[in-house]
Amino acid sequence: MPEACGAKRGVAEISAGERGTLDSAFWCELWSFREAFRVLVWRAVRVRYKQTAVGIAWVVLRPLMLVAVLTLIFGVLAGLRETGPTPYTLLVLGGVLGWQFFSLVLTEAANSLVANAQIIGKVYCPRVLFPASVLAAGMLDLLLTLLIFVPLMLWYGFLPGWQVLLLPLGLVLLAAMTLGAGLWAAALNVRYRDFGILIPFVLQLGFFVSPVAYPLSVVPVAWQWLYELNPMVGVLELLRWCLLGGDIAGLSVAVAWSVVFALVALVSGLRYFHRAERDFADIV
Repeated sequence: MPEACGAKRGVAEISAGERGTLDSAFWCELWSFREAFRVLVWRAVRVRYKQTAVGIAWVVLRPLMLVAVLTLIFGVLAGLRETGPTPYTLLVLGGVLGWQFFSLVLTEAANSLVANAQIIGKVYCPRVLFPASVLAAGMLDLLLTLLIFVPLMLWYGFLPGWQVLLLPLGLVLLAAMTLGAGLWAAALNVRYRDFGILIPFVLQLGFFVSPVAYPLSVVPVAWQWLYELNPMVGVLELLRWCLLGGDIAGLSVAVAWSVVFALVALVSGLRYFHRAERDFADIV
């Protein structure tokens, strides 16, 4: 593993932080460490399912179990199954996949530097590779999980429309927002370990104020402007629309806000992470 991350350096050299801006040299350096990135991604995948009885099958089992519970609680007990022509199970699955990716990757990205403290202290590679590799591993899981939609759509006799061709754009938006938040979380968690405790709690709250188990349409119109301030609303509803169709006109404001938030989070996250990484080897 150390060999994959580049030549060994002393801790003092690592923490010098001679690069202070996101210039072309930064991106060229990232490209030169592409093999290290591939190794880190594969390592993240293996660690996630190491010593589990069913292995990678958890990629499918985890969302299916959550969808079953949410369908029982919100669909049957709370009576939300009659929210439109789309089968409620498919509607929930569309929200679960996006939220599960965001919450899992954000949690792992926040701890990615602390968990790799020994590597960071002994060898050099761009620190951004650690949260980025978590994102890439999570995206592989998400792409596999999307295959669940095929048999379920056949079961319900529900066929996707032309908008499914725009699904890659929705995934890019989700990835950008997740990486931006993950970079902030990873850098802050190195200095303030409180974030490692705070993030899971915030995600638990975020689950209920995001359209995971219910669509945006069930939120009272008078409250939708406030609800849409949550940037995950636009992302999740866009993914749901790509997979299941519906009215996109009512989502324009929420999606536009999500795009703006994702860009700001990604750019500011990269800049803050790049400035803070000079001290990572001394702190972790």
